[in-house]
Amino acid sequence: MLSIRSLRGGYGSIEVLRGVDIDVQRGEIVTLIGANGAGKTTLMKTLAGVHAPGSGTIDFEGSSIFGLQSHQVVARGISLVREGRGILAPMSVEENLLLGGYLRSPQQAVEAIENVYGLFPILAERRRQPGGTLSGGEQQMLAIGRALVAHPRLLMLDEPSLGLAPKIVSTIFECIDSLRREDTAILLVEQNARKALKIADRGYVLAGGRIAMKGNAADLLRDPQIFAAYLGTAEAHSGV
Repeated sequence: MLSIRSLRGGYGSIEVLRGVDIDVQRGEIVTLIGANGAGKTTLMKTLAGVHAPGSGTIDFEGSSIFGLQSHQVVARGISLVREGRGILAPMSVEENLLLGGYLRSPQQAVEAIENVYGLFPILAERRRQPGGTLSGGEQQMLAIGRALVAHPRLLMLDEPSLGLAPKIVSTIFECIDSLRREDTAILLVEQNARKALKIADRGYVLAGGRIAMKGNAADLLRDPQIFAAYLGTAEAHSGV
């Protein structure tokens, strides 16, 4: 579904991505882990058309999306839920969701919003409430819901559990897992590497702008190098 080869890019003259190769197949969850500054968010924003790529190839469903702008990437079937959620605080929950359907017909958008309410019932209860008054977990649900209204075939999530209580994190990850059953592919960047690898099919380790390791998620979870670098922390002893 998604094929990235020798991708380079960054910010102006600062090269962050230094030849990244990644594949994502239809209906699977692929997680990308790495230390802060490894290039994970830069990669996600480059794929989403927020940052222009430098060189390499990005193919989605057999066609190049290299250098496309954000709205063109969304039109192709890729949505990004960026770190920090990015909801519009003064607008209501439903107005935020409607923005996700700007490329769809009104009827399609309404149907998609009802599906989001089924996935996150609390949003239905808050539909007239300003987005900025929601809790952090509810805002994350809203951000994911808004992306889903665009009906993406590939959903990219950048740090969806950041700053959330454990109970809400579990709800978010249950949602991510359910989307796989609906044939939506997920590319996941997540600080909680253990939890991400537990639900993922495959994983990549990004270090210094390059892929340092890749494999089945279960194998990476058992790998002593991965454990020492990313799992041998307080999270490993907390059972999450």
